[in-house]
Amino acid sequence: MKHAPQFRSKREEEREALKNTAGYKIWSVMFTLLYPFIAIFTFLFSGIVMIFSGISRMLAYLFGGSHARR
Repeated sequence: MKHAPQFRSKREEEREALKNTAGYKIWSVMFTLLYPFIAIFTFLFSGIVMIFSGISRMLAYLFGGSHARR
């Protein structure tokens, strides 16, 4: 919620000033462009982790015997 200028805190003013910098604008554009790649990488990496987790569980079940069933 935006406050009237006379009620803004110093932090809000600093935040608004930072949004006008070139670095903030570059970061916003790059994040928007790269977000699909980040999402795909996260999905693929999660799948890889799930596969290895399944292999680990299967090996623990096979070689753990009764200890793994508790």
